[in-house]
Amino acid sequence: MTDLTAERPDYAVTRPRPKILRNLSSKFAALPMVFVALVVFVGCTLWSFIYSFTNAVALPPAIHLFPPDFSQYMAHFVGLREYYQLFAQDKWNVSVHNIFAYGFFALLGEFVIGFLLAVFIDQKIRFEDGFRTVFLYPFALSGIVTGLVWEWMLNPAFGLEKSMHDIGWTSFSFDWIANRDMVIYSVAIAGIWQGSGLVMALMLAGLRGIDDDIWKASRVDGIPKWRTYLFIVIPMMRPVFITSLVLVAANIVRTFDIVVAMTGGGPGYQSFLPANFVYDKLASNLGEALAASASMMMIVVVIVAPWAFYEFGRKRT
Repeated sequence: MTDLTAERPDYAVTRPRPKILRNLSSKFAALPMVFVALVVFVGCTLWSFIYSFTNAVALPPAIHLFPPDFSQYMAHFVGLREYYQLFAQDKWNVSVHNIFAYGFFALLGEFVIGFLLAVFIDQKIRFEDGFRTVFLYPFALSGIVTGLVWEWMLNPAFGLEKSMHDIGWTSFSFDWIANRDMVIYSVAIAGIWQGSGLVMALMLAGLRGIDDDIWKASRVDGIPKWRTYLFIVIPMMRPVFITSLVLVAANIVRTFDIVVAMTGGGPGYQSFLPANFVYDKLASNLGEALAASASMMMIVVVIVAPWAFYEFGRKRT
């Protein structure tokens, strides 16, 4: 007869490991990325913001850790003086005006053209892979190549205007690239040509994610296709539009090489963008260049913050 009162063996109770000790191999693998993010991005951003309140002229030469005359590289706190001087310059004010004009037309053009191209390819056309490659190819080109190509095409001496004159249309005029008031729009044309392919690829992925039952239901109800796109499909693609907006806006803010290759900032400085201004000032007035970059960052924060509060606040609700 079994003794029920016999002592039962003790089993060790395993306690869950603290969260900080879980998946240690993955965390160690992510350390280099975390280090780069903290030091390069966060650290350099804070350093640039702090030094924008100083009268720093230039960085010490890279080949000398301690240059012989280090005093010329010393920086002293001057408050908002660099910002006052920055916004008193016509070149900076022109570049700020240009980034808003360029950003508006580039954003609008890339979204409209990219979405229409995605709708076109989504119709199950023949040679879809070929068309998709052709439309996406400009995005694979560097900004320097894009700027040089469009500088040649828009140059009145041997580009589109001369070609129209050669075929007999002598009254045709398209000299935006040499016009002080229109040059930034010629840069926007090049930016739209380069960026529309990326928007097309993202929009096409979003369209391919739409359930076929929605199209069948709209056909049964007799809804025109354009109304289906406008009132049903586009609202369903909201995450794709937000992703595209973030990527396109980031490309617009850092636009630099297209301007350098296409116009060199001219005529005069009428096609300067903030990134070109910062690069132009880095060698002569570091404090002012950092004030310009900090102003760019604050402009982005002012634009993005309301959307971020709305987006994440709506999700919490």
